[in-house]
Amino acid sequence: MIQIKTATTTDDIKFCARALLTFRPMLKEDELMAQSQRMMAEGFRLIYITDESKNEAAAILGFRDYEMYRTGRIIYIDDLFTFPEHRGKGYAGALLDHVHELASAEGIISVHLDSGYQLHPAHRLYLNKGYVLPCHHFSKAIEQTPVASEK
Repeated sequence: MIQIKTATTTDDIKFCARALLTFRPMLKEDELMAQSQRMMAEGFRLIYITDESKNEAAAILGFRDYEMYRTGRIIYIDDLFTFPEHRGKGYAGALLDHVHELASAEGIISVHLDSGYQLHPAHRLYLNKGYVLPCHHFSKAIEQTPVASEK
């Protein structure tokens, strides 16, 4: 039976660190803990499935809930990752099912996520779980302007 755990402590975040850093290589290892704690203080939740043989997370799913005029109250999945050696074991599907159950219990009307165009196996999973493609997601990188120091 697949057991899903919720990361609530710094030890839990450390337990998930290799999965997070593998999935999101732009993250800086020395900043991961502080960033995770800031995000969790704002409502981000991280769930995971354990790889007992390596004493680390085999699969992770990070999400948050919020409300918009367009959608009402939703859960947005930020991150879903399973190490290659654990794919095909149903971990990603179990994590999604867990989030769907949480959504239902918390009165949340839908679950959303974005997925890269090239991730066809992930798309199959999402479609098989009943997800639809309701829109295109656009983003724009903003050039950072240095803040003038006060004198």
